[in-house]
Amino acid sequence: MQPPPLRKLGFFFNDHHRWLLQHIQHRVRNHADAEDTAADTFCQMLAARVDPDSIEQPRAYLSTIARRLIFDRYRRSRLETAYLERLAATPEALAPSPEDQLQLIQALVAIDRALDGLPLIVKATFLYSQLDGMSYVAIARKLQLSERTVSRYMKQALRQCYLAEMAP
Repeated sequence: MQPPPLRKLGFFFNDHHRWLLQHIQHRVRNHADAEDTAADTFCQMLAARVDPDSIEQPRAYLSTIARRLIFDRYRRSRLETAYLERLAATPEALAPSPEDQLQLIQALVAIDRALDGLPLIVKATFLYSQLDGMSYVAIARKLQLSERTVSRYMKQALRQCYLAEMAP
């Protein structure tokens, strides 16, 4: 016998899954991605231990979670595409193994998630420093900023990364 909260979530799933799937399908136009996103939406509810009875507007609640997940998938896809395009320009002898490629993509996604919400100039400063190995002086020149501003942006980005790492 299932505990009551899990049983409630099961009823909630039965009541709203078909609607959510159709709702997502209209946005992603790919049934497999829609299925994955719908499943991930309910998994997030389960992980957050949300009581379905406390949700006043279930469809708005579910569509908000799904919209975030769709956006995350889109961002991940763009990151992967950009990485693979850059990788294609790399000489074959220097290309990382498939396992290393996967780890690099996962790291890029984690960095992107950690920097989410920061202004583009702060992200660019951080990426030039951490991924391209540029000095603060070179970054300041490239972005037409003062070194002090570059330093301030780096502190802001590093703080954001630290907070993302500490989040549950």
